[in-house]
Amino acid sequence: MKLETIKKLCCPFDKAELTLTSITKDVDGNVIEGFLSCQDCKRLFPIIKGIPIMNPDEYREFKLEQPLLDRWQKSGHRLGGGGE
Repeated sequence: MKLETIKKLCCPFDKAELTLTSITKDVDGNVIEGFLSCQDCKRLFPIIKGIPIMNPDEYREFKLEQPLLDRWQKSGHRLGGGGE
C-alpha cells in the first residue's frame, strides 16, 4: 500500500487519525505488512499483502489475525504503539 494512500485513511469507527507501523516494505517503499492503530478507540488494523483490514468488528475473524500479530510481536514490534 502506498504511503500517500495510507495518509488519507482514518479510523472507520471514530474518524480519528491512524498511526502506521510498517513491518515490511517493497523496493518502492510501499507497505506490504504492518498495522494501523487508532489511539482513540484502541483498535488495531493489520496490513496484509498491502491491504489494510478495516472491517467492522462483527465481520473480522480475530483468531485468523492473531498468529500474524503474535509473529510481529515476537520479531520485536510493539503493537498499537507507534510510528513508522
